Amino acid sequence: MTTTGSSDLGERVRAALATVVDPEIRRPITDLGMVRSVDVHDGGRVTVGVDLTVAGCPMKGTLVRDVTAAVGQLDDVTDVDVELGVMTPEQRQALRSQLRGGAGDPVIPFAQPGSLTKVFAIASGKGGVGKSSVTANLAAAMAADGLNVGVVDADIYGFSIPRMLGVDRQPTRVDSMLLPPIEHGVKVVSIGMFVPEGQPVVWRGPMLHRALEQFLADVFWGDLDVLLLDLPPGTGDIAISVAQLLPGSEIVVVTTPQAAAAEVAERAGSVATQTSQGVVGVVENMSWLEQSDGTRLEVFGSGGGRRVAERLSATMGTEVPLLGQVPLDVEVRQAGDDGTPVVLAAPESPGARVLRDVARSLAARTRGLAGMRLDISPVGR
Repeated sequence: MTTTGSSDLGERVRAALATVVDPEIRRPITDLGMVRSVDVHDGGRVTVGVDLTVAGCPMKGTLVRDVTAAVGQLDDVTDVDVELGVMTPEQRQALRSQLRGGAGDPVIPFAQPGSLTKVFAIASGKGGVGKSSVTANLAAAMAADGLNVGVVDADIYGFSIPRMLGVDRQPTRVDSMLLPPIEHGVKVVSIGMFVPEGQPVVWRGPMLHRALEQFLADVFWGDLDVLLLDLPPGTGDIAISVAQLLPGSEIVVVTTPQAAAAEVAERAGSVATQTSQGVVGVVENMSWLEQSDGTRLEVFGSGGGRRVAERLSATMGTEVPLLGQVPLDVEVRQAGDDGTPVVLAAPESPGARVLRDVARSLAARTRGLAGMRLDISPVGR
């Protein structure tokens, strides 16, 4: 970065620019090498040259606004001009290497021994139990509590996370690296961002595995506290791939109170015995409908979530708790359709309160030791 003009004001401008964070990468633009030049002119006018990662960067308006605001508040600055450019291929290569910690080839950061990210796979035995709605609300609730959260929509055939989180654009591509869109403080990637509206995805197992691998390795997730994966229903290819690619992941099972749904949900959780994953707990969705007189109408029966938790506890040989019972709530459905999860749109609604409690219980869990390097050396006797 070059600086011309008043050295004192130039230094203060550079310090102000260090507070401007790239809205996609979430790091200061000065650390990313995006500030090309700072020119201080007579009369207090300042021109800042900023190199975008790509020419069509969807967040360039936000960058211009933030740079203008940060520099414009300085004493002695009367006007701010932002001149946009584009990184050279060499700059982008250096940026990719920097973001990957110096590694040239993409790796899955959450599978590395030193990863502290908690990874939860949200699973169900069958479709229609509200698994994606639960995933979107857990992510939004955790982000609202100040955590860095990412969501992988791993339901390749039945993707719905982009709508439920209000994401309406594709990731930004920096050569072979993808910068995920951020909505409600949550980083999101889904095959739905790349498929024309109404077009189905018709892939066999190997393609599903490769898509999931790319979502995990080719996307720059940054330092996440929590990664949630919205799995397709059942125990098919994606569930197996998650266990292979993310051996430290844990499963959250979503079911309804209905006996038939609970029986299928139990199978989805029991797959953990074959994949060496842990089961964090069970979320029972659509538990009851609260009536105007205060009574509860159990539309889908009762007890399904507790039965699943008890049977999985017996199967796993460790306690699998019932994390929460989410009532039937029109606001949950409406908020999902509108793209703002109910934990944000109507935080005091019955469904939102339960989902927020579940999110906090998951966030409070410690990272499992599976796959982690313990730095323990055997001592000879």
